[in-house]
Amino acid sequence: MIRKIKFVGIPVNDQDRALDFYINTLGFQLITDQAMGPGQRWIEIKPPKGETGIALFTPPGHEGRVGTFTGISWECDDLDKTYKELTAKGVEFAQPPKKQPWGSMAILKDSEGNQIVLGEGR
Repeated sequence: MIRKIKFVGIPVNDQDRALDFYINTLGFQLITDQAMGPGQRWIEIKPPKGETGIALFTPPGHEGRVGTFTGISWECDDLDKTYKELTAKGVEFAQPPKKQPWGSMAILKDSEGNQIVLGEGR
């Protein structure tokens, strides 16, 4: 039976830039960074309290996915505080925090322009 999500992929153009953003700006942890064939590298990270990995990798032929809406949503304890902290670090947001009937959310952009939903935990 399926037990959990092992990892999700976020397509990137520049793996070094993306790794720096996720580790040094967002505070994620490095799981692995290794070569995986000619000219390819597998980078997997995770949020400090997360179990699911995030692969910073773009399969050949999928470069058009870089800089789009990912469909991924992350949880934080205090959305307004996190928004202010990340904005102070230079993180761009496609949408600032906004209250919805189902909760609050914002949409941040990573170093590659990928859009990721950020919301408060319940």
